[in-house]
Parts: sequence; structure tokens; C-alpha cells
Amino acid sequence: MLFSEYMHEWLYGEHGYYGSYHPIGKKGDFYTAVSTSKFFGGSIAQHIIKRMDEGFLSSDALVCEIGAHHGYLLADIIEFLHTLRPQLLQTLRFGIIERFDALQEQQKSYFEESFGDAVKLEHYHDVSEIDASCAFFIANEIFDAFSCELFYKDKIGRVQEGKVLFDVDSPQCREHALKHKKDRGEIAVGYESFAQSMAQSVAKFEFMSFDYGELDARSDFSIRVYQEHKVYALFDESIELDKIFATTDITYDVNFAHVREAFEAQGLKCVQYSTQLVALVEMGILDLLATLKEKASDEIYIQELEKAKILITPSLMGERFKMIRFVQE
Repeated sequence: MLFSEYMHEWLYGEHGYYGSYHPIGKKGDFYTAVSTSKFFGGSIAQHIIKRMDEGFLSSDALVCEIGAHHGYLLADIIEFLHTLRPQLLQTLRFGIIERFDALQEQQKSYFEESFGDAVKLEHYHDVSEIDASCAFFIANEIFDAFSCELFYKDKIGRVQEGKVLFDVDSPQCREHALKHKKDRGEIAVGYESFAQSMAQSVAKFEFMSFDYGELDARSDFSIRVYQEHKVYALFDESIELDKIFATTDITYDVNFAHVREAFEAQGLKCVQYSTQLVALVEMGILDLLATLKEKASDEIYIQELEKAKILITPSLMGERFKMIRFVQE
């Protein structure tokens, strides 16, 4: 089995890791920006308002999260929209693209608990199901969850008895590796079809995504598994793939040059690529914290400040994570 097929089954198969709910944060296998601080979503809410004031987004646009897990990020965005400009909850649409029915039910329950009847949540299994003329799409850590091929010295890997063997020819992967000047590493599968689906979905939209990686391809393997906040390289001799199959998260660093190429090939314009630190500061996270300081107790402010620091501190998430943003007009 090609590694891309193996990874797809690991994450999205009938009993795959993403097919059922797994907690994120202290009780889970890893942390994300969403599980770290609500001000991540708050900053995005401020950006949405700015794009509406600039005339790009309409007051009845669809705000849609792709791969929302529990739904925390979209809920945080809505909460801050209500605080910053409450009338928008009467005009904007809110949706989640989630392929798994079980996770859709989790998200529906969370939104009912959080907002009651005040917010009507729309669900889609795929971006092609959306009917909207204007939209803002947001995603956090989705590109690292696409299946990938493992490439090493002109061959791609297959999995046999829990081991990766590099003995399969792939002219397409070889061409990609040559283009990106790498002789080994991960080559994501599916960016092109995903970009095409998005380009065909809504006439006018902005798509913002956060993930970890670099603009240039790594010259080595980054693929790894996360289990209870411990990280294991896929080729670590201490782990047996078949024993941890589908029970842990498997991921790799994103090649943002590949992401950009895929979307630009569909006519989308890349309007920003930056570190998470730069992105969140430009979207006003410091202004939100300053407002909190004025209105909340010192204890609450200090608690939220410490959480937000994790998002923007260079040695933590600030530099490791990147934001990329595309528009279709």
C-alpha cells in the first residue's frame, strides 16, 4: 500500500483518528492555537469586520470553518463578533465543512449549548455543497492533515508489515521533488483538487489558513506522530506503526510553496503569507488584550495575556506557525 493510502486510512478510514472525537489540549494528544486562547478567534473576528468595512465581504456573507473539530474556533469568532459588532449576528451566515457525521453532531450540540437559537449553524460535507455569493473561509491546521507520499532518492514509499519501503516509481513525485529541490521528504497529495474545489465553490471569497511549516520545502523528513503530547518520528525504531495505527495523530510540516502553487493555478491571488505572530498582531490581538485590561479584573487579564503570549511568542507558536491568505474576486 502506498504511504499516502496508508495515511489516509490512518486519519480518515472507517476507524480513523479523525473519524471520532478526540480532545485537543491538556487532555488530548496535542495543542492548537484554538485550544490555547480565545483571542486567536477574536483576532480573526476583527479581521472579518475590517474586510466588511473595506467592502470585500458583504453583510450577509458566509463565515465558514473548514475542518472544525469541536467547533471552538468558529464559536470564538462568533462570540467576538457579537462583542465587537453585535448586529452582524443578524445578517451573517455561519457554517462548518465537516466530512464526518459524528463530528457534525458534536459541533451542533456545542453550538446549541453555546448560543441556543441565536446562531443557526449550517453544515456541509464538502465545499462543493455551499450556495453563497460571498464567503470567508477559515481553517486551522488542515494542510498538514492531507495525505502525503514519502519521497527518498527518486522513489516513493509503501507500507508493508509496518515498515516503509522506498521502491515505487512515481514520475509525478519525482518532477515535484526536482521542482522543489529536494531529494527526500513529504509530498502532499490533494492540494490541487482541494484548491480547484474551492475556486469553483463561491464566486467571491477570502480563505485564511494557519499551519506549521515553511515557504520552502524541507530537505528532510518531518513526518511524525503525536500521542499524549509526546512526539515520535515516523522512522523511530521504538514505535511500531501497526500498533499505533489510527490511534494517534500523524502529521508533517507544510510546504507553503506547494499550497500557494496549487491555489494560484486556480486563479486565486495569494495576498499574504506571514508568521502567526505578524498575522495576529496585524489583525489586532494586542488591541483586544488592551480592551480586556480596561474592562476585566487584573486576574482575568493576566490569565488571558499568558495564554495569548503562547500564540505570538517567537520561540513558541509565533514563528513556527504561519498564516496564508488567498482571495477570489
